[in-house]
Amino acid sequence: MPATRADLFARLAELGIETQTVEHEPVFTVAESEKLERDLPGGHTKNLFLKDAKGKLFLVTAESHSPVNLKILHKILGCARLSFGKPELLMEVLGVAPGSVTAFALINDTEHRVTFVLDSRLMAYDTINCHPLENTATTNIARGDLLRFIRSCGHEPLIVDLDEAPIV
Repeated sequence: MPATRADLFARLAELGIETQTVEHEPVFTVAESEKLERDLPGGHTKNLFLKDAKGKLFLVTAESHSPVNLKILHKILGCARLSFGKPELLMEVLGVAPGSVTAFALINDTEHRVTFVLDSRLMAYDTINCHPLENTATTNIARGDLLRFIRSCGHEPLIVDLDEAPIV
């Protein structure tokens, strides 16, 4: 069974990580979450679950307004061409449904199948906002604590400058 939001918060508490969570209507797109960006401090994210042509999996957590160019991103990551992972694979590997993809879902990747890619723009924020495994809430976490959580899940974040991927 994938971790629940309660499981996630218990894990964060075990790590001594404090967060603040705001409940809201379900949001599925950056456009839908723009009101939250006005109300919540910190960096806001968009998340992509990707699979390359050879089957390698990636979770990309980008600043909400960073351009993510899939036609070029594979060159930055040194992998085969990228496409979106199917919802069934997303649930199998990260234990979340489309619309709820988040860096926190790495708690469910116990087999370490995913390479975690973090947009370097997010490093400019003291706090980062992520869904707590559900798109009906947003959790604000300190940047360093998010990195510590990710590493506690057995993933070393690959921090990349998505601006290296020019828009074509």
